[in-house]
Amino acid sequence: ADPGTLPPGFLWGVSSSGFQSEGSSPDSNWTRYVAAGKTDDKVGSAVDSRHRYRSDIALAKSLGVTVYRVGVEWARIEPKPGVIDRRELAYYDDMIAAIVSAGMRPMITLDHWVYPGWVAARGGWANASTPQAWLRNARFVVDRYAHDNPLWITINEPTIYIVNELRMGGLPAAASATMRDRLVDVHTSIYRYIHQRQPAAMVSSNIAYVPTVEPIVDTAFADRVRDSLDFIGLDYYYSASVTDLSAVNAATGKNWNATVSADGIYYSLRDLARRFPGKPLYVVETGMPTENGKPRPDGYRRGDHLRDLVYWVGRARADRIPVIGFNYWSLTDNYEWGSYTPRFGLYTVDVKTDPTLRRQPTDAVPAYRDITARNGVGSAYRPTRPAQWCSLAAAPASCGQPVR
Repeated sequence: ADPGTLPPGFLWGVSSSGFQSEGSSPDSNWTRYVAAGKTDDKVGSAVDSRHRYRSDIALAKSLGVTVYRVGVEWARIEPKPGVIDRRELAYYDDMIAAIVSAGMRPMITLDHWVYPGWVAARGGWANASTPQAWLRNARFVVDRYAHDNPLWITINEPTIYIVNELRMGGLPAAASATMRDRLVDVHTSIYRYIHQRQPAAMVSSNIAYVPTVEPIVDTAFADRVRDSLDFIGLDYYYSASVTDLSAVNAATGKNWNATVSADGIYYSLRDLARRFPGKPLYVVETGMPTENGKPRPDGYRRGDHLRDLVYWVGRARADRIPVIGFNYWSLTDNYEWGSYTPRFGLYTVDVKTDPTLRRQPTDAVPAYRDITARNGVGSAYRPTRPAQWCSLAAAPASCGQPVR
C-alpha cells in the first residue's frame, strides 16, 4: 500500500474544546481555579468562539476537513442544578447545525475537564452525587444531538483529567481512585445510552499517549472500558528517545521545548493496535506547541510537522494498522489550561495583545488543504526529519522494532 495516500473515506478533522476557546465562561471548576490565582493567565474572552463559531466553522470547512470536534459544556447549559440555560442551549443547537450544514460531521466531547460551579462546590468527583448529575446532563446532550450522527468522545483524556484535578486542588489525593472508578462507571453507562439513541454510533474516550509509561497508566481506565470503546482515540504530542528526554518540558510548563518527533505517532498507533486488536484507531488530537507563535528552538515548522505526522499515519495504515481518522489540535490557538503562551493553532490568535482576535493562518493551513485534497501527502513525500534513534514512544518495541 502507498503510505502517501490514505484509503477512501478516511476522516480528516480539526479539534477544539469548549472552555479553551469559547470565552465568556460561566461558573465552573476551571473559572474557580482561575479566580483563585492558580493559573498564569485569566481565561477572559479566550478566542471568543462563543460568538465567532460560524466564522470558525467556515475556516474548518475551507481546510477540506470532514470532522469538527467541539465540546458541549455542562457548566454552560446547566448553570444551576436542574436549570437549563435556554439561550446557551440555542447556541449549541446552532453550532452543531452549522457544522452539519457545512458538510462536516461533529465529534462531540461530553466532558473536557470542566463541570459546573455547583458541582465543584459539592466537592466535584469526590462527591457521590456527581456521577448521577453528570449522566443526567450527558443523556440530555445525547438526546439532543444523536440525530446529527456525531462521533462521540465521552471523557477527554481521563488520566490527565484526574491529574489536573489533583494539581488544581479540585480533588483530594485520597480520592483519585474514586474519581477514576466513577469515570469508568459514567463512561460505560453513557456508552450504552448513546447506542440506544444512535445504534451505529462511534464512541470512545481518547487516550493521552505519554511516551513509554502510557500502557501502565492506561490499565486504570482504557483496559477497564475496552468493551465500551468503538474505536481507540489517540492523543499524540511528545516523543522521547535514549538520547532525548526533553519531553519532561511538557510536564513543567515549557512544552514548546519538548521534542515532537512525528515518527512517534507510528509507534503509538502500532502499540494501541497490538493492545486493542480488532479496534479501529482514530488520532483525535495531535499537534505541536510554539511559544507565543515564535519559531521553535528545534526549527520545526507547523506545516512540515503536519505533513510528517500524516506521512507516518499513512505508513501505519500501509502496515495494516487500522487508522480511520486524523484530527489536528487545534483549529485556532486557545487557552491551554492556565496559559495563552503555548500555541497549537492552524490559525494563530494573539489573545493578549489583539482585541480583534484575528485568526491568522500559519503555514500549516495550505499544508492541510493540500493533504485533504490529495487524501495524504503523496507517494513521493519523505519526512523532513529522520525517525528517532531508539525511540521510547512505545518502548521497548519502538526501539527494538524500529520503522525507517
